[in-house]
Amino acid sequence: MTFLEHPRRMPRRRPVAERVQDFDEVYAPFAEEDARQQAGRCMDCGVPFCQAGCPLGNVIPDWNALAHDGDWHAAYRRLRATNNFPEFTGRLCPAPCESACVLGIIDGPVTIEHIEQAIADRAWAEGWVQPTPPAHRTGRRVAVVGSGPAGLACADQLNHAGHAVTVFERDDRAGGLLRYGIPDFKIDRAVLDRRLAVMEAEGVVFRTGTEVGTDVSVGALRAYDAVVLCAGAPRPRALDLPGRALGGIYIAMDYLVRQNRRCAGDAVPERPDARGRHVLVIGGGDTASDCIGTAHRQGAASVTNFHLWPAPPPERPADQPWPFHPHVFCVSTSHEEGCERVWAVQTLAFEGRGGRVRAVRTIDVAPGPPGPDGRRQAVPIPGTERRWAADLVLVAVGFAGAERSLPERLGAALTPRGTVATDAGY
Repeated sequence: MTFLEHPRRMPRRRPVAERVQDFDEVYAPFAEEDARQQAGRCMDCGVPFCQAGCPLGNVIPDWNALAHDGDWHAAYRRLRATNNFPEFTGRLCPAPCESACVLGIIDGPVTIEHIEQAIADRAWAEGWVQPTPPAHRTGRRVAVVGSGPAGLACADQLNHAGHAVTVFERDDRAGGLLRYGIPDFKIDRAVLDRRLAVMEAEGVVFRTGTEVGTDVSVGALRAYDAVVLCAGAPRPRALDLPGRALGGIYIAMDYLVRQNRRCAGDAVPERPDARGRHVLVIGGGDTASDCIGTAHRQGAASVTNFHLWPAPPPERPADQPWPFHPHVFCVSTSHEEGCERVWAVQTLAFEGRGGRVRAVRTIDVAPGPPGPDGRRQAVPIPGTERRWAADLVLVAVGFAGAERSLPERLGAALTPRGTVATDAGY
């Protein structure tokens, strides 16, 4: 009955004034006693809705109970049974399991995600994570194209099933978004590197700096027994507006990748730097938040964040009942570091001087009726145009699907939404 005695508690966040001076992880490690106490808040429900909320089907009550009892080794074994990389998800997952937590109906939900990280980090610290190559090989070869989270999980599963797995990655290092998309202050790259080392010791072969269709032919891939396409959907959504060609306007991922490479010690030419600049981030998702945190660490003079839609409610709305993952107002660790959040505003044009952006023009909008595709539309409000000073603009308005060249080379079709078409039911 620990949930009756102790409120929800998160691990300590490093003070803002300290953490914006570096790219180290924001959260300090969960103290053991605090993690055990929070795990004890789990009610071990007869119907654990948290498991339904988890895309992996993690058996959350089991490892909560084991962590609460201090049996960290058993907790890790139970967690690893359903999760290839709990040290990743414990840092990066949006935690829909917590939205589905039964305790969340009446109180703060169990801090499932951070308990998961505490279990995984304990396993690494104690040396419980060791290479376990499969005892039997099937003789079948599988090529995995892409080494992001999906590619790594796929490779890990197939390798442990006994297949010989080769992962093809066009970047110079493996990891995909884990390597170059997500800032270091959310996941230390040492966390990624140690897992890659274990996978290699278990037999997974990584061929980095190798682009399918250029460095290795499609024909060579067809020699494998199976090819798995895990290249993601990195094509950025266009923001084709007047003034878009001005200098100082960057796609968010281009900006983040360059800073991540700098953190890795690479020489990065033409690196956009927010130092002393008035930064404007267009978009309201995780990528936009990552840009805000990066701009703070680069020394931005100010950061403004545009959201297309009105601010969501602070509490779960009626049309998103428990146990669904609700769209509610939240403050990320990057927002906590300071920025002006502007809601229900649409960008109209970029203005410049000397070939570089100096301002952005906007108009306020209101939610309108759904369009022909069923999606809601933003309706401009006449007379609400504004002008915002900005000399660095980061566009983080989402992604438009897979890059077309690779699926075409492999003979795969694309759906109208830009994703790779699959067999019915997948």
